[in-house]
Amino acid sequence: MAGPRVAMAMSGGVDSSVAAALLKEEGYQVIGLHLKLYQGPEAKKRLKSCCSLDEALDARLICERLEIPFYVLDFQEDFQSNVINYFVNEYALGRTPNPCVMCNRKVKSELLLKKADELDCEFLATGHYAKIVKNDSGKIELHRPRDRKKDQTYFLHGIPYYQLQRLIFPLQDHIKSEVRLIAEKLKLDSASKPDSQEICFIDEDYRQFLKAQNRITENPGNFINLDGKVLGKHRGVPFYTIGQRRGLGISDRTPWYVVAINVDENQVVLGKRENLLFNEVQVKEINWLIEPPKDPREVMVQLRYSHRGCEAILTPLAADQAILHLPHSERAVTAGQAAVFYKGDRVLGGGWIESCSNEETSIDIPA
Repeated sequence: MAGPRVAMAMSGGVDSSVAAALLKEEGYQVIGLHLKLYQGPEAKKRLKSCCSLDEALDARLICERLEIPFYVLDFQEDFQSNVINYFVNEYALGRTPNPCVMCNRKVKSELLLKKADELDCEFLATGHYAKIVKNDSGKIELHRPRDRKKDQTYFLHGIPYYQLQRLIFPLQDHIKSEVRLIAEKLKLDSASKPDSQEICFIDEDYRQFLKAQNRITENPGNFINLDGKVLGKHRGVPFYTIGQRRGLGISDRTPWYVVAINVDENQVVLGKRENLLFNEVQVKEINWLIEPPKDPREVMVQLRYSHRGCEAILTPLAADQAILHLPHSERAVTAGQAAVFYKGDRVLGGGWIESCSNEETSIDIPA
């Protein structure tokens, strides 16, 4: 008897290739889906990009090798409206976006699940390193995977719970070295392929990409310090991020850092390293994967993908808003990035950082 039908997102890389092979081995009826997302000049010249044309061909060859159906889905318009426009708009507002979070929520889960329905597939699978756990009451939970170095739950926190129930992560109990060994044993061409980049549509400098979109131009304004003193001229607020040190063109005995961005006044605020420490973070548009809490609770919070995580007291303000109080100040907390809440390995939910402040020094950094 044939197993359940599952739509498998195929990037052409080793992770999705092995994930598809594992599903087929377990008896699933696997259908390979490759997403055509962005075909700009940046993607065309980047071999590591999941958006490159070579990846589509590789995905097709892998599906032929595994003897599973293969479809290419043209999601370019959806990617432009949901990811690239968001990316550009956030920088224009003085925030630092995370397009991978938005892509996983709006494209790789929402749109792919709709396509899975059209293909009469019960499940959607991806090559992400994350784990689905069914608890004692039969409810689904999102957990960190076995391979902590490849953990991608930070990028997946925004997927609504009702969609999460239909997702499968075949690599959840595998580490990367094992995945490559499986690919080698199956003689898959993707076995030695390098990992894809985090932002598939950026070549080297996001600033050049912003200019190429023809919606952001240089608009010089003032660099000021925390006292309001003018220190020099900047190129335009979209070209700077919180914590930036290089490329400011202002010398001093100790380095200057970007500590705040004021879009309304077209000002970039500079401070010293100690001015980048914050202990209170406001989070908005929270997607809860648990029942939204009504009272303060202790959590571990990850404030950016590379962040090691830290303890925090989460105080709900509304169903989708909260304030995080950090016992120990954290450096360069950035509006526009995601704050993801954990209890042990379990993802509780997460949202977008709206603002941050330091109660000790009364520095308030608006979005």
